[in-house]
Amino acid sequence: MKVLIVTYYWPPSGGSGVQRWLKFVKYLPSFGVIPFVFAPENPSFDLRDESLLNDVPAEAEVIHFPIWEPYRLGKKISGSPVSNTPSSTARGGLVKNALTWLRGNLLFPDPRIFWVRSSVQFLEEFLRTNNIGTIITTGPPHSVHLIGLRLKKKNPKLKWIADFRDPWSEWGMLLSFKLTAMSKRIHQRMEKQVLTSADSVITITPFYVKQLERLSGRKVELITNGYDDSDFAELNIQRSGLSPLGGPGGQFVIRHVGVVNPSCDPRPFMNAVKKLATEDSVFGRDAKIYFTGQVNDDFRKWVESDSVLSSITIFQPGVPHNELISLYSHSSLLVLILTGYKDGEGFLPGKLFEYLATGLPIMAVGPVPSDANNLLRELKHGEMIASDNQEMIKSNLQACFKNWKHGHSFQKHQVATEYSRKQLTFKLVELLNTL
Repeated sequence: MKVLIVTYYWPPSGGSGVQRWLKFVKYLPSFGVIPFVFAPENPSFDLRDESLLNDVPAEAEVIHFPIWEPYRLGKKISGSPVSNTPSSTARGGLVKNALTWLRGNLLFPDPRIFWVRSSVQFLEEFLRTNNIGTIITTGPPHSVHLIGLRLKKKNPKLKWIADFRDPWSEWGMLLSFKLTAMSKRIHQRMEKQVLTSADSVITITPFYVKQLERLSGRKVELITNGYDDSDFAELNIQRSGLSPLGGPGGQFVIRHVGVVNPSCDPRPFMNAVKKLATEDSVFGRDAKIYFTGQVNDDFRKWVESDSVLSSITIFQPGVPHNELISLYSHSSLLVLILTGYKDGEGFLPGKLFEYLATGLPIMAVGPVPSDANNLLRELKHGEMIASDNQEMIKSNLQACFKNWKHGHSFQKHQVATEYSRKQLTFKLVELLNTL
């Protein structure tokens, strides 16, 4: 069987959105599926990770196709880089605010729309020449789904799976683009066309399954994110938690991995850390909090303005995924923050599965009735703590610190195999075989 995956994010782009389909492509050949990948030749992305190229299998044919994006034009007009997501505040100035409005109300569904027409023209012939009868589109950006929609209209016999890694019309970030009522309706109309025209729709969390089924009136399949066994084969947890960046031995390393964007609010967690550090001088001496990855300026400034938090918090840039495993080895407690997100109860980020694969204690703060809480409880690895329950956050922190201080040995444990990337790929292949 041959299958074409159409994606905007592909190595050397970094981040969790890349890894979902990179890992599927990595394991598809072992199930007799030959993957073809169609991705931009010159995309505009924020994160870069060359190490992910090592996971691209030799059997995969990757087609890089030119794309024109308005971000470079926006940079010339505003005089500074234009992010794929809006600013966290209104201090960006009139020009940036105007560009944000234009992005939300003139470019449907997103600025990658200019890639659709030329991609369809190229792929129509490519699919025919290579005798490929099945395509998969993954969004965001949801303009990628319009490629699948147009190809399906041109060839109704083509089998098409639409993968939603995030919502579309009900995406929390969409609210930040100052959409008019008419623009909202345009998004909803496009979304409905995709949802009802694809042969199958898949998404990553039970919450999104219910949301998309409500919007489409059809069955939606669940294939979550997961962890790759091979990434963790050499993981060796060091009890000392010594940071590879230096520092005294015996550090209690609390680590948050990934982007802290304007929608993410770690302050309730950090306030509990501050309170414990103030009350317990040993914790204040031994604990260090590492934010590994991009952090929005407002949160960074908030931490740096506090004498207690600034003394125990370290911001470090994102690292290639292969180096991240080493950082897990030198960690004592991993932190998941879902506070602040619209529909955070439906978030199951890829890093949570990797956190679980380490076997390390996890501090999860956010909505208690949630998909993440259900997963943690299912795997008997703790549970979410409500962000307004500062005392419980503090007491759990203190308990983790005491266990570490008393020499608790962290043993890597086997996460349920249903969440391994290879097993999830098998689930995808089963779906492909039903089309």
